[in-house]
Formats: sequence, structure tokens, C-alpha cells
Amino acid sequence: MNSTTNNSSQRAQDVDTLGEILQRTKGLTAEQVERALDYQRQHGVRFGEAVVALGWAHADDVIWALAQQFHYPYAPGGGAKLHSELVVANDPFCDDVESFRDLRSQLVLGVLGDPGQRRALAVSSSDTGDGKTFVAANLAVAFSQLPGRTLIIDANLRQPRLHKLFGVEPRTGLTNILAGRCEHNVIQPVEQLANLYLIPAGVLAPNPTELLQRASFSLLLRELLAKFDHIVVDTPAFSAGSDARIIAVHCGAALLVGRKNYSRMPKMQSFVKLLNKSNVKIAGVLVNEH
Repeated sequence: MNSTTNNSSQRAQDVDTLGEILQRTKGLTAEQVERALDYQRQHGVRFGEAVVALGWAHADDVIWALAQQFHYPYAPGGGAKLHSELVVANDPFCDDVESFRDLRSQLVLGVLGDPGQRRALAVSSSDTGDGKTFVAANLAVAFSQLPGRTLIIDANLRQPRLHKLFGVEPRTGLTNILAGRCEHNVIQPVEQLANLYLIPAGVLAPNPTELLQRASFSLLLRELLAKFDHIVVDTPAFSAGSDARIIAVHCGAALLVGRKNYSRMPKMQSFVKLLNKSNVKIAGVLVNEH
């Protein structure tokens, strides 16, 4: 009985907290909060759903308030929205996003959880079009919703896309660092998402493989791992050449992405064999169904 009472009290406290946020930000009155609580009890719905049903807030308002309540970085619909592919940022409480949170937990408890050897995570695929950049970007957003700082690096020096997804200028980035022409502000904060930072690919270079093979890449990652809690690195596909394998070796861990009804198993198996020969910790193969 006491446990049930305590749980009910905690739920009421959580609801009050959400109600207080909506009062401060959306102008709900104390009377409206009480009427929403009555509606919640009568119809067996969540408090936020009750407020929406009563017409006192939009669904986006409730999601934003939930994000504030649970300290989740979130791109509110009322502002400049992030790219539609960043589903974890744009709609962090939808059911599809739960898979990224589950993946994040598996990585933290698995290949990224060794306190004796910190690793960055390379996200790659056997072929282009598998959705690795989509996975890398949303996984980085999911990591940024944990305490600490998260960095995502665009190491796809052939066809970079992360600067487009996160809306940053690509003028300077990884190629500038590896070529020894580092400029200020290479690490750029992602607006609207606290604790998330990006190193774009930078100026496209004619010798991406040679740049990535330099020892300076490993030294850079070692320095960054001392400053950031989580590092996600987007790579080219395995079919584009040896870049993906080189990056994975520098990172120490890799997550492979395959696309349902698209990726070919023999090519993925070849990629896995090469990574195993390089002593890269493989987190697993993620099947992208989109």
C-alpha cells in the first residue's frame, strides 16, 4: 500500500512539474491545470494529452515542456527547426526514437564502456545509401542528451553531409587540421542542442586517404577524448575505398550500418573480416529499415 501511495505521489509531483512549466511558458492558469488533472483522471490519459485535448496547448508545446522537465536537448517547433533527418532532436519522445536510446545504452555498456581504454565510435557501412550518416547524426544527438559533452566528426572527406544536417559552415574542419592548417573555431557548437559539437569535414582535399592515414588523426582523437565524453565519427562507405577501415582503426570501435533489402551480405562480411584483422572493436551491425 505504501509503495502504491509513494508512486502515486511521485506521479503527481511529475505532473505538477509539467504543469508548472506550461504555466510559466504557455500561460496556463492554476485553474486550467486542475481541470487538466481532472480530465486526466476521467479519461486515463497523460497530463500533456489532457492539456492538448482541452485546447490549451499544442502537441509541440507539450513535447518542449517534457524536454525541459527531463533536461533533454530539443529543437522546439517554434524556432528554426533542425534538418528533418535529425529525428532524435526534432521529436525526442516519439516511439521510433527509442531505438536510438536503446542503441546508446548498449554502446555505453559495451564497446564504449571500458574505463581503461576510451574509444571513439566510427559509424560506417558496406555501401553508399545505407543510412550511416543518418544513424551517426541521430546517435550523436542521443549521446548529447546524457550528462557531459558529445562531439561528432565528419570524416567522410569524399561526400560530407553533416554540416548540412546540423546547419554549420563547412569552410574549415578535419581536412584543415590533418593538413596542418588548423584555424580557430574548427569545433563548432550545434545551435539549439546543448552539449553537442561538430567538426565538419572541411575543404575537400584531393588526397583524403593519405590525410586520414596520418598519425595526427590518432593524436587528434586522443586529445579530443580527453575533452569530450562521447565522440561519434561518420565515415565513407567501405565500397568507396580504404578510408572507412583507416578511420575505424584510429577510433578503436565501429558500428556498421546495413539497409534492409539493400545491403549485400558478402560485402558486409568482407568489411567485418578486415576490421577484425585490425583489432577494431565491432559494436555490431545495425539494420536500417528506412
